[in-house]
Amino acid sequence: MSAKNAGSKPNKPADVIETGRLWQRPGFLIRRLNQIHISLFYESCKDFGITPVQYGVLTTLREHPNLDQTSLCAEVGVDRTTMADVLHRLEDRGLVKRKPSPTDGRIKIASITPRGLKVTEDMYEAMREAQIRFLSPLTPQDRATFVRMMLQLVEGNNQYGRTLLKHFD
Repeated sequence: MSAKNAGSKPNKPADVIETGRLWQRPGFLIRRLNQIHISLFYESCKDFGITPVQYGVLTTLREHPNLDQTSLCAEVGVDRTTMADVLHRLEDRGLVKRKPSPTDGRIKIASITPRGLKVTEDMYEAMREAQIRFLSPLTPQDRATFVRMMLQLVEGNNQYGRTLLKHFD
């Protein structure tokens, strides 16, 4: 922020973004926050050997059983290639199973296995701890505001993602 704007409230994006300064670029900060979150997730969840995306897929399959790959992509927000790899890895570990769709044999339906449900349940507290640690520098009110604002940014920019998210809870 320039010296003349230092005491005033910003009105437009140009007032808050000085692209010459790395630490004021939203994209840089989001990337750095993602790195920090992943590090905290792995630290808290290291005993499970599950990535954040894998945990997201398991959680989605727990909440919405028997989804095809395209629907899973739309629920989790990852591209088809990444989803195929994630499902393959989870299937190799016995956490997910895939079977042909009864209506279209070209489509595979994924479902979480009992073992996948157990891992997801056993991992929940560790995952929750990572989220709490990640947000701990903020006040409780700021945590809710931050999450709400992130959701607003994701919803408002959804069309620019490699995969469109289907809905927002």
